[in-house]
Amino acid sequence: MQTEAPPPGIPRSLFVYSIFYGGMVCIAGVLGAKQVALGPLAVEAGIFGFILLVVLASTIAELHGRVTADRLVRFGFVPLIVSMILIRIVLALPTDPGMFEPAKAAFPIILGQGARMMLAGLFAYGTSQTLNVLIFSKLAGSEGSRLLWLRAMVASVASQIVDTLLFISISFYGERPILDLMLGQMLAKIVLSIVLVPALIYFFVGLGRRLDARG
Repeated sequence: MQTEAPPPGIPRSLFVYSIFYGGMVCIAGVLGAKQVALGPLAVEAGIFGFILLVVLASTIAELHGRVTADRLVRFGFVPLIVSMILIRIVLALPTDPGMFEPAKAAFPIILGQGARMMLAGLFAYGTSQTLNVLIFSKLAGSEGSRLLWLRAMVASVASQIVDTLLFISISFYGERPILDLMLGQMLAKIVLSIVLVPALIYFFVGLGRRLDARG
């Protein structure tokens, strides 16, 4: 009797980076509760998690192709939405009277995003990450394996601009002036992408190839 061949194994780099990606999807929004000053630039700290998401998606596209990277982005909605639901449930539950007072007051401030901001986060994440993979893959089609750092940096800058436009517009339009906020955030994110992404993409692609070589 003929038996089916076993399914091919998941590449080690894809397994490791998928877990890492899911964690960054959840933590990026939490980190965004703090504004950090980097010299003259002021930026919400979630940018560091988002840059890692951009780099990871580009790394997966480089190692395993655009289709796999697009799937990673879509699957990223699962931990993102589940974490949002869990946050709303936890905020709605009664607080233990013995909880440390500063933490009791700070918790809803840090995690208590409104529905509008949550919706903005979903739209911004899906659109910007899909655009990042698209641009990175299209540039790879014309450049081959060359200029990895440039492809990743251009894709990251474009996705950061779109992310900022969508998130700030959906979150704050009609409630406060958004032009200065948008331009400041955009400038900071572009600068960080130019500084950080080239080194990070080489690191993650190189590490991924070593992981896969181990079998």
